[in-house]
Amino acid sequence: MNLEKMFEMQKALDERIIKEKGLEGQDLLPNLILALQVELAECANEWRGFKHWSNDREPRTKHPLEVSPNGAFRKGGNPLLEEYVDCLHFILSIGNRIGYSNKNTKKLEGGTLRSNLDVADQVGVFSDVFEAIVMVREDISLSRLGPKASYALLFRRFNNLGKMLGFTPEQIESAYMDKNAVNHQRQQEGY
Repeated sequence: MNLEKMFEMQKALDERIIKEKGLEGQDLLPNLILALQVELAECANEWRGFKHWSNDREPRTKHPLEVSPNGAFRKGGNPLLEEYVDCLHFILSIGNRIGYSNKNTKKLEGGTLRSNLDVADQVGVFSDVFEAIVMVREDISLSRLGPKASYALLFRRFNNLGKMLGFTPEQIESAYMDKNAVNHQRQQEGY
């Protein structure tokens, strides 16, 4: 996965949004952190494994057939991967905002993850990412010197989540590129 390129692409999108929305000089980190938390919750919702009260606990990896406005049927992509990549957009934005060097991407690679995690362990992987988001927020709000260290931890935990969900680096990168193009299109259309 070419993280350097993805950091640069996200930076270009963020700069476009800031310019077009007149947000220059504003502290957008709190918004980005909350947006990441919301997207991570949406990713967990598509994963569904924590829903012990439901008989339907299978991850949402295919959109149901939907009827488009003109009456034609269309089949969508992978909702779980889409939500994961939405998280990635905000993680990259946060990294750019705190000055994380995209040249130092080796520190962002995830560690090893057992392949036979039970549901409690899988819930723990999601919880670890949520916890890391809070650590980044606290490091930023307290003006600590080390938000880059907590950011690297967040990224590694997020990579482990992707591994747990069964995504390959190639799938993630491809989905990121697709969503980045969609996000630019949305800006063009006045989203």
